[in-house]
Amino acid sequence: MNKIKILWVDDEIDLLKPHILFLESKDYEVTTSQSGTEALEQIEEESFDIVFLDENMPGLTGLETLAEIKEKRENLPIVMITKSEEEYIMEEAIGSKIADYLIKPVNPNQILLSIKKNLDHSRLISEKTTSNYQQEFRKIAMDLSQVNTFEEWGELYQKLIYWELQLEDLEDSGMFEILESQKNEANTQFCKFIDKNYTDWFENSVEAPIMSHTIFKEKIIPEISKDQPTLLVVVDNLRYDQWKALEPVVANYYKKEKEEPYFSILPTATQYARNAMFSGLMPADMEKRFPQYWKNDTDEGGKNNHEAEFLEEQLKRLGKTFKHEYHKITSLKGGKKLAENFKTQKDNDLTVVVYNFVDMLSHSKTEMEVIKELASNDKSYRSLTHSWFKNSPLLDIILQAKQLGFKLILTTDHGTINAKNPSKVIGDKNTSLNLRYKTGKSLTYEEKDVLAISNPKSIHLPSINMSSSFIFAKGDLFFAYPNNYNHYVSYYRNTYQHGGVSLEEMIIPFVVLTPK
Repeated sequence: MNKIKILWVDDEIDLLKPHILFLESKDYEVTTSQSGTEALEQIEEESFDIVFLDENMPGLTGLETLAEIKEKRENLPIVMITKSEEEYIMEEAIGSKIADYLIKPVNPNQILLSIKKNLDHSRLISEKTTSNYQQEFRKIAMDLSQVNTFEEWGELYQKLIYWELQLEDLEDSGMFEILESQKNEANTQFCKFIDKNYTDWFENSVEAPIMSHTIFKEKIIPEISKDQPTLLVVVDNLRYDQWKALEPVVANYYKKEKEEPYFSILPTATQYARNAMFSGLMPADMEKRFPQYWKNDTDEGGKNNHEAEFLEEQLKRLGKTFKHEYHKITSLKGGKKLAENFKTQKDNDLTVVVYNFVDMLSHSKTEMEVIKELASNDKSYRSLTHSWFKNSPLLDIILQAKQLGFKLILTTDHGTINAKNPSKVIGDKNTSLNLRYKTGKSLTYEEKDVLAISNPKSIHLPSINMSSSFIFAKGDLFFAYPNNYNHYVSYYRNTYQHGGVSLEEMIIPFVVLTPK
């Protein structure tokens, strides 16, 4: 293995002989330089792993040398060493992207720590993370065999996401593969839990989680007041792990007050879950009370065109007289327009923004090969969402909301899952088209692959006709018809879908934040 090569630049380099001997005894190769000019020549001729640079030198100063090194070797870590604790020098050095900053006199262990921090950083983190997960693995496995309530499922899923984010950048993919198998096992157990408990959640005598139709009344309304405007952002199709990828960006402007999981209703699809959120009603009740707004799967036309009216009716029913506005963003142009005019929202008690980007992204993934390449797994899907968010009008809207003193509530209607395995289904021409759930009559399917509901009324879903039933795909399955099966499977395999039963689709984030 090649030795780590250090360049140490100091006009009094002879006084540092003990430090250099110490580093050489640790098997580092140290080259010395007595001026900035000499250092720049050495960097042209030789490749170094790290530079220790004295700030106070005659001729080219440390800061001037730093700027020139960065022009030539942008990614070379540079540790600035200075006698001065003056703030402007620190700020200049940090602004120039130094790797570390040490104040003289330095002792050999400080130097060693700085090297390890900058060069062994990823290896040390990797080893520590791996050993921590190995310990946690046994605890998660034990939890999986005992988890029995919706609260415990919320906690367990958040724990799995935490470790997924910790392990995703490790060079050794072995641990990540073990976590993946734990996630698959968790989804198998979760599907059994939903199969056993979901119908009971609609009985008044049974404790139920906060769900799509109760989130507004139970969680959002208590946060709204006439003393401070509230911005409610509903990012369609946002999984819990995607929220975790966006959180560091939001944290630049907002402080998190509350974060908790809640459950999407079944089907985990926009026309059901988001309408339930805004109406405060389950789909069967929407169909009954507001037939002018509700559309079933087989009806023509947009299924989410009346969210504003549903919200209006819910607020009226709850006796709330909030001044509010509703905005649905389905294009970049629409997002920019709202961002440009956001100041006009400052007198509202509640501004609702439904942002459809993530939904468009996940659906376009089946249509566009480029997106399929960019979001081929959960890690790249998170990365793509993060990249979009950082450059989106939505972030601009959130920044403006912060400047205007808005409280921010960020949530979603349902998540999505990478559908990897097909399950055969047969239905008539009136069967719904979604890949993760089907509703219709005379459905034929693999019983082990689905949660089947023969009486939709039992889970407050409408029946398209007298003998309609619903089936929901479990885990990472998607439904495929036997005719033209192979083409269909290759087209949809490894695409992000929603509508079925999985941790990713059903357990979703609800977050309350206040301006920093």
